[in-house]
Amino acid sequence: MPAPRRDVPRFEPVLPPSPRVAEEPIAPPPLPADDPAIFGLSLDELAARWLRSMTAEPIGAEAMRGVDRRAQASGVTGARLMENAGCAVAACVKALAVQTERWDKGPILILCGPGNNGGDGLVAARYLSRQGARVIAVLVGVEARPTGKDAARNWDRLENEDHVERIHTPVPRDIGILAQGVEKVAVVVDALLGTGVEGPLREPVRSAVDLVIKARRAGIAVLAVDGPTAVDLTSGELSDPVVRAHVTVTFHRPKTGLLSKRGKGVSGRVIVAPIGIPTEVDRV
Repeated sequence: MPAPRRDVPRFEPVLPPSPRVAEEPIAPPPLPADDPAIFGLSLDELAARWLRSMTAEPIGAEAMRGVDRRAQASGVTGARLMENAGCAVAACVKALAVQTERWDKGPILILCGPGNNGGDGLVAARYLSRQGARVIAVLVGVEARPTGKDAARNWDRLENEDHVERIHTPVPRDIGILAQGVEKVAVVVDALLGTGVEGPLREPVRSAVDLVIKARRAGIAVLAVDGPTAVDLTSGELSDPVVRAHVTVTFHRPKTGLLSKRGKGVSGRVIVAPIGIPTEVDRV
């Protein structure tokens, strides 16, 4: 009798997994001051170019001040941070003016406080001038020069810019004179107060906010630097009066206050621009 047939299982050779092809990391775009192409981009294109910053984890005002201090302690100068911030603001101002068909239709009015937020606005004035825009750079404050050394240096640099008119407005009456004919400007830039706003607004900044409100009611586009003046960038709480912007350009990371219900209501479209904060000091 033949022996029963035994089925012998077949074993397929086990091959080692194919090595994964490492994906090349996407290089970040150049920082704004090193990226002249941004002055030909729309707001949508700027947001796409700065997507890494746009999608970063939000941060509050005090934490952002800490990041800024650590960046400067690591060797990044405040002047360099301000240069990138102001350049980014200028690119967004131009994109907004083109979008609203106001580019070359009137001067850009930049209202600058005495601190670093105002310094960002002064840098933006220089870049916009070199793009061919007429710019009115207004120092809103009692002192005849900005209080910060970087902001003061950028105020002085505007003296040599052909298309920039510098104006100092130490008292509300000066702001009132400036407000006459504000409907003729192309864009109003609010660079009055940034992360440092606390409590009720004092003069002459309060009157400058009233000027921005008047311009918006006249149909002029408003762009805020870092955050609309009188908005707490951590909580979103508002003072009165408050700037209501069509576009806000903030820096490095989204700000928690601008993501709150109240903050969203006054900040308009928010663009987050990189300014050169090193990764190793970027702790929330």
